[in-house]
Amino acid sequence: MSKRKQNELLHQYFIEWVHMYKVGAIRETTLQKYYISHKHLVNLAPTLRLKDLNRKSYQQLMNDFAETHERQTTMDFHHQVKSAIFDAFDDGLLERDPTRKVVIKGKKPSSKRAQYLNQFELKALLNELELGTEVNYDWLIFLIAKTGLRFGEALGVTPNDFDFSRQTLDINKTWNYKKALGGFQPTKNQSSNRKVQLDWQTVMQFSHLIVNMNPNEPIFVKERIHNSTINQILQRHCRSTNVPEITIHSLRHTHASLLLYGGVSIATVAKRLGHSNITTTQNTYLHIIHELENQDNNKMMNVLSNII
Repeated sequence: MSKRKQNELLHQYFIEWVHMYKVGAIRETTLQKYYISHKHLVNLAPTLRLKDLNRKSYQQLMNDFAETHERQTTMDFHHQVKSAIFDAFDDGLLERDPTRKVVIKGKKPSSKRAQYLNQFELKALLNELELGTEVNYDWLIFLIAKTGLRFGEALGVTPNDFDFSRQTLDINKTWNYKKALGGFQPTKNQSSNRKVQLDWQTVMQFSHLIVNMNPNEPIFVKERIHNSTINQILQRHCRSTNVPEITIHSLRHTHASLLLYGGVSIATVAKRLGHSNITTTQNTYLHIIHELENQDNNKMMNVLSNII
């Protein structure tokens, strides 16, 4: 491999790698995160060359980033940079993998809103929603609570996506709410293309709600819609019902948490959420999994103690 390439700065190699492997292959919102990571590399390691990358210099890079970011954000940064470094290693630009055994740190998380509601809190919230005969944003909140859809996925739902006879909702696109012009766009990944099973009450409600709507137009998008607008509506309902204030994304967490607590397998929950692999689901809901494992251990001990 040429000396010139080995003398290349890490941030230069990273942005070339992004242009080569990521542009046109991932969604625009995800691509922007790679560009942000590139800016961090320029700021934190402006003179670090590929040939000088080793475990110590890489650990220092992660430590510097962690001084101003929480651990999960540092982990995300690490995963993006590591992917490029792996390719440099495979191409012979590095003799060893400098990311091996890296320790991910991070500043103490700031106080955050509740991540999810329990069953009774969610029921109180849903009872507070104004679900009339016309489509409004409360219906959007209701659909996300019942299905665990991502915000963009819910906005992309059209009447044609419902199959009321099979009680399913076909998730095959999202709505680009981050751009002023909006428009349909592909789902986050291939696993996000899925059919979500609906309960019969939701089927009945939406079959009446959308009966006269354009079958190919988004149900909830009449003008530009912002995530913050829906969060404000949701949090107002939370205050009215005296439940913890959550975001619209927390409704997705609520949906998944209630399914796990209800005994639904993690593999089924992962598929319903559209996660690309079950590891994502396990990492996101690790605290719940541990709690359920403890309950299972108690059940096992009760069974074993009754064996004579």
